[in-house]
Amino acid sequence: MVDITHKISTLRTATAQATVIVSKQETIDAVVNNLVPKGNVLEMAKTAGLFAVKNTHLSIPDCHPIPIEFTSVAYEINELSIDIIFNVKTVYKTGVEVEAMHGASIVALTMYDMLKPIDKNIEISTIKLINKEGGKSSFKNRFPSAITAAVFVCSDSIFAGDKQDRSGKIIVEKLEISGVETTHYEIIPDEMDVIQERTKAFAKENQLIIFTGGTGLSPRDVTPQALEPLLETRIPGIEEAIRNYGQQRMPYSMLSRTVAGTLGNSLVLALPGSTNGAKESMDAIFPHVLHVFHILKGNNHDAK
Repeated sequence: MVDITHKISTLRTATAQATVIVSKQETIDAVVNNLVPKGNVLEMAKTAGLFAVKNTHLSIPDCHPIPIEFTSVAYEINELSIDIIFNVKTVYKTGVEVEAMHGASIVALTMYDMLKPIDKNIEISTIKLINKEGGKSSFKNRFPSAITAAVFVCSDSIFAGDKQDRSGKIIVEKLEISGVETTHYEIIPDEMDVIQERTKAFAKENQLIIFTGGTGLSPRDVTPQALEPLLETRIPGIEEAIRNYGQQRMPYSMLSRTVAGTLGNSLVLALPGSTNGAKESMDAIFPHVLHVFHILKGNNHDAK
């Protein structure tokens, strides 16, 4: 199966439709009046769909086991057609559109099985996805011009040439995936005055200032101390999201002193210096954190 361990859980919804077409009005009348010999068609088909949606991963090889948290089945009868409207909701890392389509198709098949003794010309038609929401595709932010970023690697050893940078390059790659242009990338020593000077200088022309490294507990880890006096507004939610995401994957994440806040119209982030720490921090908040730039312009939370 596709690796989804890097994704975050969001509310996922999907609506699918399947259509059962019968050949005569008598069949519709039998369904509506509960006169089908095999039983109540609408209720039994609904029950079958509820069982099916929770077991989609047992039928579709690439589907993940998903905690289905809400399902509803509705019917719309139009002449000789019965439309099945199947809704699914969950809070998880991947979408539920296949689950909704699977549920709708099983409802249709159950109806076919129950109605075939009284109608030999039934068809199942148009199994399709009507709508889906949730995940990164639902949190795309659109801006009139590209968001620009300056990325700084805070490390005495990398600055001295004793080690190679990996975390900074991962951040640049993740920014590109999110549609953010990195205008400046630099390796600097763990010095408070250097960190503060770079922050003030580059916040004037970049919406994002990202530091990686110096967020631990060693005497030379001074990135948070350097940034905190400069920040006009701290954003604890970003810091909590990063640490919570990391803690689910690495128990030492609680020791990281991630910092997030604003300086003017710029978002300043201090992320861990380890390769995995930087990668997981970016996965935790991008691209949805870019919504902050709509808010800083005075837009409401519905703006995209």
